[in-house]
Amino acid sequence: METTEEPEFRGGQGQVLDPETYRDSIGTMEQSGKRKWVFPRKPKGKYTNYRNIVAYTLLIFYFALPFLTFNGNPMLLLNVIDRQFFLFGQPFYPQDFFILTLGAIVSLICIIIFTIAFGRIFCGWICPQTIFLENVFRKIEYAIEGDRNKQMKLDRQEWNTEKIWKRSLKWSIYVILSLIITHFMFMYIVGYKEVFRIVLEGPFAHPTNFIVMILLAAAFYFVFAWFREQVCTLVCPYGRLQGVLIDKETINVFYDFKRGENRSKWRKGEDRKAAGKGDCIDCYQCVVVCPTGIDIRDGQQLECVNCTACIDACDEVMVKVGLPKGLIRYASENEIENQVPTRFTTRMKSFLVVLVALQLFLGYLLYSRGEMEAKFIKPAGSTFFLRENKITNTYNYTFLNKSNEKKIVTVKVIEPSHGEISYSGSSKIIVERDKITKGTLNISFPESEMKLSKQNITIGVYDTKGNLIDSYKTYFEGPFKLQF
Repeated sequence: METTEEPEFRGGQGQVLDPETYRDSIGTMEQSGKRKWVFPRKPKGKYTNYRNIVAYTLLIFYFALPFLTFNGNPMLLLNVIDRQFFLFGQPFYPQDFFILTLGAIVSLICIIIFTIAFGRIFCGWICPQTIFLENVFRKIEYAIEGDRNKQMKLDRQEWNTEKIWKRSLKWSIYVILSLIITHFMFMYIVGYKEVFRIVLEGPFAHPTNFIVMILLAAAFYFVFAWFREQVCTLVCPYGRLQGVLIDKETINVFYDFKRGENRSKWRKGEDRKAAGKGDCIDCYQCVVVCPTGIDIRDGQQLECVNCTACIDACDEVMVKVGLPKGLIRYASENEIENQVPTRFTTRMKSFLVVLVALQLFLGYLLYSRGEMEAKFIKPAGSTFFLRENKITNTYNYTFLNKSNEKKIVTVKVIEPSHGEISYSGSSKIIVERDKITKGTLNISFPESEMKLSKQNITIGVYDTKGNLIDSYKTYFEGPFKLQF
């Protein structure tokens, strides 16, 4: 079993001398303010295996999604420059931003509700920062420099041949990975074909794109090669948000102090209960495996990202010494304090209902989004003209086809229902998918029908089956008439 030196603040039986002093400082910083580099031991165990499955699935999804299409459209594209947005293959336009805004609000509410019920599980299992750091960059570091003790030894030694080539190899791979991640991120903005075209044409043909790419790659490299866990402990606002959302019913990674205290080193064959000792053998393995450098036994801390590494490390030790697993586990503070099992409470059921309701509401907004948006605008400065006892107005129409198929549409006046329409071309207008079609048409009413100089009308757009797919309210102008 791997052992390490105990920290300076720990006393005779491994108890914290002042149990609240850990709240006055950050685990990755010395008292002088100097950065304390974290060398976590490589985790292994049940939860680590589960997290690896989730992480690699999401990584595959991240690198594959830019190449996936649905009905000829990219699955996800957020091209702010050209105002092209696709979500699950469905096109979105600036007119649909209210749906995306509501989606962002619903997502934020879901995160808040999820955090209230299940704590910071998102950080340890799904957060891109954790996935890239722990399952990509840290894995490479382990492969090149070795596990915790070897990394610490390499860090302390002089810059000899071994240290130079290992660090150079690691940093070079980090640079390449940062460039790859950046290029794939650009694919979500302009599409993979455009990224390939820019790369093939070279940096001199696209200097601005090249500079932006270099700056973003440098930012990725800085975060994953040096800044690392400090993103979670110092920068990320979600950790601070967690502090005001969790309560005693929230499920988090907890150390069972009722069972673990008083801590004492392991002695084979000893009756620990008779000796007044807890199950924690003070092996310090839950600390050396922590990627943020905290001691989970000090209590719930904002630096904890719920990565479960300490659970696997503790369970491994408990199995070796013949004690029950679960000294560190997913639990609520109420469960630990009162030694009662966590139940699926009414509070959690309510949160689950709210989560499902919000998702259904967002799904309804996406489903009910019209497949066609039509506008009929009178040209600036235009007026009516009178011919053959009919008053005619000219309108510029704009049809936006939001569906994934070509539309052939016709236009009719819905109200008043006896308006006549004349086109500059065919009465059947072809609107290609994801395209905007513009044109001009005239609408006429008998002069005797016009009661007002400006009258509201409703114009409808119909498909080939006669189904109304959109309508637009505008006004119709005629000669001024005195009303008595």
